[in-house]
Amino acid sequence: MSDRYDAVVIGTGQAGPGLATRATQEGWRVAVVERQLVGGTCVNVGCTPTKALVGSARAIHMARRGAEFGFAIGSEPVVDMARVKERMTSIVQTSNDGLNKMLEENDSIEFIRGHAKLDGPDRVVVGDRVLETERIFVNVGARPRIPDLPGVGDIDFLTSSSILELDEVPEHLIIVGGSYIGLEFAQIHRRLGAKVTVIEQGERLISRDDPDVSDSIREMLEGEGVEFRFNATCIGFTCVDEGENGNQNDNHHQSRNGRIGADVDGTDGPPQIVGSHLLLAVGRIPNTDDLGLDTAGVTTDDHGYITVDDQLRTNVDGIWALGDCNGEGAFTHTSYNDHEIVVANLFDDDPRRVSDRLLCYGLFTDPPLGRVGMTESQARESGRNVLVATRPMKNVSRAVEMSETAGFMKFLVDADTDEFLGGAIFGLNGDEVIHLIADVMYAKAPYTTISRAVHIHPTVAELIPTTLQDLEPLD
Repeated sequence: MSDRYDAVVIGTGQAGPGLATRATQEGWRVAVVERQLVGGTCVNVGCTPTKALVGSARAIHMARRGAEFGFAIGSEPVVDMARVKERMTSIVQTSNDGLNKMLEENDSIEFIRGHAKLDGPDRVVVGDRVLETERIFVNVGARPRIPDLPGVGDIDFLTSSSILELDEVPEHLIIVGGSYIGLEFAQIHRRLGAKVTVIEQGERLISRDDPDVSDSIREMLEGEGVEFRFNATCIGFTCVDEGENGNQNDNHHQSRNGRIGADVDGTDGPPQIVGSHLLLAVGRIPNTDDLGLDTAGVTTDDHGYITVDDQLRTNVDGIWALGDCNGEGAFTHTSYNDHEIVVANLFDDDPRRVSDRLLCYGLFTDPPLGRVGMTESQARESGRNVLVATRPMKNVSRAVEMSETAGFMKFLVDADTDEFLGGAIFGLNGDEVIHLIADVMYAKAPYTTISRAVHIHPTVAELIPTTLQDLEPLD
């Protein structure tokens, strides 16, 4: 026996619930299927919990800086990781509860918990139930990638999800991967009191960004005591006995037989780094391998991402793919925008497209990085006549007043059109201020829209017009 729906939404990440709700407002009967946590990665093991940890780590970091700001709290702050985790969990639960309530109280949505698999282009099987529909929306997200490195099966490692379960501060956290996830956790746990070593196979951090951004972030983290190993090759892992002076940590995420040894080739340090915990932060893979996509004829690329067109339609009529599983963006904001694109095309006679949006993202260290559009390297490769302007945060009054002078801002302009090509702000409020550039880029307005504006003093945004008045040709 089967049930008939106007649409089936598989997954409750950022795209799913909004799409389902709008569909019901159009009179559709909708089934929403979720096999794990309502809200997907962002709410449960991504943005919400990690930014809650960033908040706790920043408060502890600022307490240590009391003398700099004219106060004293006595001895070193005592970190209660159980309470840090409790705060994080409470914030996550509030978001999760809200989404559950929204789905369960909508009479036009049948919320089904279980593992959905396609059984053809118009059938979804969940356990012993068969859901028939003309429209399937796949919103299954992604998960941490586990690299096939020697010894990885012999140790208890952490991922970006399982590290959130820790209720003790690691003695020495080794992180493999010097990009966004790895760097955020590196700073969080260093500020909580752990020794932190980051192992990166490349010659610098976040290789997709410009070297000056990478260098500035590295300098900031090194200033807080994070250690780095670059150009790391032949990475492997072994279990290391405690020895006479070992400090056993009984957390269950520790190596089964003691401490964890990370073997690393290279010339900038010892051949083995020994720590109490290991985090693998080497990217993510889409959750598409167990959906039965082949039974419906849905195509994927070599990495498992579902291939879609500019309106997020797959190669099979009546099936769409949204969010991290489609390879069109690995961010919460792009996933949410996916649902807006689908809704606009289905219900609003508004032909919105994936290609309409600009690449923008943040690195949520403290201070953060906000980026939009091209990097300097991409601008050089574009063949355009490029202008560039930069300003160190130490020359921004608000940053000086807050004693937050790490970083800089940089903006790229097409000299022939006067339009922005991109921008990066690594520094105080950089993740917020970068939206000034993004909005002007979406409006396709000239950079003079900002350079001739009057901004409030004293703010970080105040210095964008001044900086743009110093544009010069990119060498």
